[in-house]
Amino acid sequence: MSATLRIAMAQFDFPVGDLAGNTTRIIDQIALAREEFGADLVLFPELALSGYPPEDLLMRPSFLADCHAAMEQVARAVGGDITAVVGWPESAGSVLYNAACVLRDGQVIANYRKRELPNYNVFDERRYFHVDPDGGPCVFEVKGVPVGLVICEDLWFPEPLAETAAQGAQLVLVPNASPFEHNKHAQRDALLAQRVRETGVALAYINLVGGQDALVFDGASVVASGNGEISPAASAFTEQWLVVDYEADSRMFTPVQWQDEGDESRDALAWRAVVRGIADYCRKNGFSKAWVALSGGIDSSIVLAMAVEALGAENVTAVRLPSRYTADLSNSLAQEQCQALGVRMETIAIESAFTGFLDALGPMFEGRQPDTTEENLQSRARGAIMMALSNKFGGLLLTTGNKSEYAVGYATIYGDMCGGYAPIKDLYKTEVFALARWRNTVGGAPVIPQGVIERPPSAELRQNQLDQDSLPPYDVLDAILTRYVDLEQSRAEIIAAGFDAEVVNRMLRLVRMSEWKRQQAAPGPKVSQRAFGRERRYPISNRYPA
Repeated sequence: MSATLRIAMAQFDFPVGDLAGNTTRIIDQIALAREEFGADLVLFPELALSGYPPEDLLMRPSFLADCHAAMEQVARAVGGDITAVVGWPESAGSVLYNAACVLRDGQVIANYRKRELPNYNVFDERRYFHVDPDGGPCVFEVKGVPVGLVICEDLWFPEPLAETAAQGAQLVLVPNASPFEHNKHAQRDALLAQRVRETGVALAYINLVGGQDALVFDGASVVASGNGEISPAASAFTEQWLVVDYEADSRMFTPVQWQDEGDESRDALAWRAVVRGIADYCRKNGFSKAWVALSGGIDSSIVLAMAVEALGAENVTAVRLPSRYTADLSNSLAQEQCQALGVRMETIAIESAFTGFLDALGPMFEGRQPDTTEENLQSRARGAIMMALSNKFGGLLLTTGNKSEYAVGYATIYGDMCGGYAPIKDLYKTEVFALARWRNTVGGAPVIPQGVIERPPSAELRQNQLDQDSLPPYDVLDAILTRYVDLEQSRAEIIAAGFDAEVVNRMLRLVRMSEWKRQQAAPGPKVSQRAFGRERRYPISNRYPA
């Protein structure tokens, strides 16, 4: 008679550094998987015990000792007829491994050490972890079924899985901490299908979920049967139990409890990534409320809508900060959105603060024509006011700059860049507009006024100012920036693609000149394949000619 295994996959958030909380949660979830679901096997994400990525916490001997003690505590708690696979940072003397323990009957029956350590984009695992030169496949039995184990990056190389299959595994577990980015789901599904074709094994792929500083993990876990059939992705950015039955003879999975992803469109996933990023950044850093400087423009409007979805309207305050150049339409659109969302709105005019700066600087500026200096003073007055409100009343100030602006420096350092979290810093302006249009088509009434979407973008720092007085149209700018920033194309390659040489030269110069600003910017959720911050790290002092 063919064996059937019931597998419970814990698609949950395991916060970085919360050893006590993660230990308790893992122990409780193992018991729940056994008692509520009747699971034979329970699988947790990569480094669930410590959270991912623990970064330089791994440099602290006390942290590693506490991880070891926590794993011993988890192992002792695994009783009854269940096997648990739990990821952890394993310290072996002076060497550290990204590992996963296989636990049963109060003991560690196997321990697998990750064989392929990613060291690109946001990953720098080789800074911390080693590859065991004597390490190899890990295969163990559950109810007579040979089960293998590989970790995340191992799956992207053919050898680890092939060698695991050669050792007899017919079902392979894959714990992951794979952050979200555009098009990742399609890449993952193609990879799983390829690996199944190569080896014939079935794969259970569990991914972490939750925001961690500039990363957002989407979950979206999957199972792939031995015939290559891949399940619909589990709902992204959602904590949930995923339960499947695995039939050994056919190497097929049957879902028992599985909430599918309803909308895997680019806009839907990007929106939910940012919302999850805001919610988790606030929760994990002790903020229950947020502030947004609301201008009546597209960027602040979309940040406000996202913040309301993440935290609730009662926990978000919008502040209008009109100047002598603010159009009446800007004020009315901001008010319209706040009324529609049920958000409290305050208004603080910046004229007196701006005039105070001009008066104080007047003797030094005498005889000089107004320029971007005076424009930036308005933005810095707004930044100081918003930070004062955050300091006095608590709550996190959300900045509203997008990737296009951060790329070319069309944002004021110590002004509109003030704040603790930058929700849309990895979304180009054209993507912001697309997201706004998409969001207004789902979930009932529009959350962003149509007038905001239709009006030409403006910083409103001088009379009749438009963004395109200083920049090319955003569809042109973003196409150039995508090639230069995301795809790392050279100036010559971009010009050869048909873009005007003068425009390209000017925009690339702005990108280079603005590196120092970006390195002081608040963190924000990664959604692209090349995000500013820990993923794209260019030197500020740099003479290489684009």
